[in-house]
Amino acid sequence: MSVIKGIEEEFLIQRLINGDQTAFELLFRFYYPGLVTYASQIVLNPVEAEEIVQNFFVQLWQGRKGIKKSKSLKSYFFTAVKNQAINYLKKEKISSKVREEIRNMTENDLLYDPDLLVVSELQTRIKKAFNKLPPRTNEIFTLSRFKGFSNEQIAKKLNLSKRTVETQISNALKILREELKDYLFLMMLF
Repeated sequence: MSVIKGIEEEFLIQRLINGDQTAFELLFRFYYPGLVTYASQIVLNPVEAEEIVQNFFVQLWQGRKGIKKSKSLKSYFFTAVKNQAINYLKKEKISSKVREEIRNMTENDLLYDPDLLVVSELQTRIKKAFNKLPPRTNEIFTLSRFKGFSNEQIAKKLNLSKRTVETQISNALKILREELKDYLFLMMLF
């Protein structure tokens, strides 16, 4: 079960069915980037991919009362966008052989895995969050969390007090928590 901004997706689905625009917006903001990336891989046109995903969300809002209660919408969203992208290719008179190859790729190739697209969005946000760390804080945090140095080893290596190292790590964690607050539940999965 997914949790979006601290709210279980199952609860958001019920709120969406009942016409709650905030629930719709939360789902939109959470899934939109991954769905656009996914559609772009199929239609090879980022502008059309955005149009497809936006149309999907309009249709979702208009047909919200017909949504079946479930714990997650992810597979439904990605399947619906895939079908709309393939329909776009049909409309553009792309040959049936190419459409069939695309359909097979989206079902079997890991590059089209919806989980991977959500994770890639998370990775982008993590990189942006790390770029917001001051250089010295980033260096200390990297030595601590990614290279396995103890606080004493970092202090000695960088000619700092152990307390300074601890403070810098604490500062890094505060900044990262704030920057990644929308994704904390996802990071717990990895």
